[in-house]
Amino acid sequence: MAMEAAPDVSRWVVIYPIYLDSRKTLAEGRRINSSRACQDPTVAEIGDCCSYLKLPFAIEADKAYSRDFMQRGRVRVQLKREDGTLVNPGIPSRKILMLKVAELVPKHTGRTRKQDQAAAAGASSSSANTGRSGKSGKKKK
Repeated sequence: MAMEAAPDVSRWVVIYPIYLDSRKTLAEGRRINSSRACQDPTVAEIGDCCSYLKLPFAIEADKAYSRDFMQRGRVRVQLKREDGTLVNPGIPSRKILMLKVAELVPKHTGRTRKQDQAAAAGASSSSANTGRSGKSGKKKK
């Protein structure tokens, strides 16, 4: 049994979540059109999208984006093998990778579950608040 060498992730493409965030400007670091970007992507969601696209990836949680050092984490994705062939022929460039990931993040299971829970909580709180509202009580003399 020969041990397989660890892949050289330093040659892989880097994706910071800020590249795909629709609330950021181009000057702040967004790399794709805001109409195609998604809101608040996380490193875990980007990693899950890469595994869905059958691309090897590595999450580096301790790394920070240089323009916004409070934004922690990045994902490294392998687009090409050592011999230069594409891992997934449908994704030949980093731009197409970012567009596909931004398209998949809103459909992420964790994100859709959060939206369903928020909708259920919003419906229950609005129905509980159907009584009188506004100021009520003693009048000034």
